Amino acid sequence: MDVHEEIKAYITSQPEPKRGDMQELHRFILQALPGCKLWFLDGKNSENKIVSNPNIGYGYYTIKYADGKTKAFYQIGMSANTTGISVYILGIPDKTYLAQTYGKELGKASVTGYCIKFKTLKDINMDILEAAIRYGVEVTSEN
Repeated sequence: MDVHEEIKAYITSQPEPKRGDMQELHRFILQALPGCKLWFLDGKNSENKIVSNPNIGYGYYTIKYADGKTKAFYQIGMSANTTGISVYILGIPDKTYLAQTYGKELGKASVTGYCIKFKTLKDINMDILEAAIRYGVEVTSEN
C-alpha cells in the first residue's frame, strides 16, 4: 500500500463523526501545505509492538538530537485519540509558544508544547489552527 492508501484506510477506519472531521482536516492541511511530503506511521516499533496512535504526517524536517544524531520526520502530524483528534506541530523550540500564542483564540482545545487536542472540528477556530500550522512549518523550515 502506498502512503495515500494507508492514510485513506486509517481515516476510513475511524468512527463517525471523527472520520468526517479527519477527512476535512486532512484536506485542510493539504491546502495549507500544498505539495508537502506525506507520511503515515502505523504506531508500531521495530518489534511490531504498538507504541503510539497511528499518525498522518505532513512536510519534512530534520530532528537534531542532543547527541548529534539526526532523523527525518514530518513537521505537522494528525492522529485520532480516544476522545477526538490531535494535531502535532513539531520542532517549535519554545514549548510555551503554542499555548500562549494560539490557546485562547483556538476554541475548545487542550494545547501543550507541540500538541493541539480537541473533540471535534466545530469546536476549533480553523483560521487560528491554520496560523499555528503555518508558524510550525516556518520555524522548522528555517533550521
